[in-house]
Amino acid sequence: MTDLAPYQTSAAPAAYDPAALAVLAAMEQAAEEHLDAIRPENTKRGYANDWALWAEFHDWLAERTGHQLPLTAVTKGTLVGFVVWLDTVKLAAPNSIDRRITGVTVTARAHGAEVPKAATVAARQALKPLKADPERLARGRGKAAAVTPEQLRQMHAAAPASLAGLRDRALWLLAFGIAGRSAEVAALRADGIKHVSRGLDVHVPAVKGRPPRDVVVAYGRHPDTCPVRAWSTWKAAAGITAGPAFRAISVHGAMGNDALAPAACREIIARSAERAGLSVRLTGHSMRAGFITTSRQAGRREEKIRAQSGHAANSPVFWGYIQEADRWSDAASEDIGL
Repeated sequence: MTDLAPYQTSAAPAAYDPAALAVLAAMEQAAEEHLDAIRPENTKRGYANDWALWAEFHDWLAERTGHQLPLTAVTKGTLVGFVVWLDTVKLAAPNSIDRRITGVTVTARAHGAEVPKAATVAARQALKPLKADPERLARGRGKAAAVTPEQLRQMHAAAPASLAGLRDRALWLLAFGIAGRSAEVAALRADGIKHVSRGLDVHVPAVKGRPPRDVVVAYGRHPDTCPVRAWSTWKAAAGITAGPAFRAISVHGAMGNDALAPAACREIIARSAERAGLSVRLTGHSMRAGFITTSRQAGRREEKIRAQSGHAANSPVFWGYIQEADRWSDAASEDIGL
């Protein structure tokens, strides 16, 4: 019986010729287009949101490292960092983080980036203990807590006596005063905030396709919660007259020239609330919700509040805040002879 020997070739396989490479490239392109065409629209929207968060994470990272990484740099380090950022800064629920990992991976590959398997494996290893935490699993169940003036005073009392502390106070009070989204607060410019006799005339720039608006912020009765005084104090201490209204400050107290990212604004609000020992978790949206609720409870008209917040007339979110504020106003069970 003849011994079977492994088949051996005398030469390595020939490389693809240019024509074959062109066909293969065309097939790759056709495959991507076909997969994109059959992908549900809600999945596409989800992936777009995931990629926007990925970009926001990179902006946050650049503020701390001084170097902007390309979005296609999906590595073990950046993907695990993304998981930690979503958990600690965005306070995202674990299942939401899991979906974000998938969205970023798919989108990065669509942009031609190589995503090592080790990166996704490491990211999900970092996510695993988060999925076992009941408090984290409860995240995302319900709307943001609406901050109250009393809580704002507690945050003021706990803020550090430093340039960063002055910035933080001005940031959250102006966010409250304009009923602003974090992206809007980040986009504010010093030259768009005019001091007038009765307070501030503020130009809120257009962000994410939403139209710009001009609002007024009146002097507050209490110095600790007055957005006008807080802004004036920060502006004078920082020496800014134009450019971004709120800027990064290093641990050594040096102020940069670039605007804070929306994520940094949210982080400042959440960190300030924790420092004050508040019993509720505040997010960037808490200032917006708090303004609408507080203004309504003070008897302000819906159209005036909407003009300040920029909500559409038929916004269910806006009317939800109004209903919450009105719960105890002329309550059906009040003073009915019980």
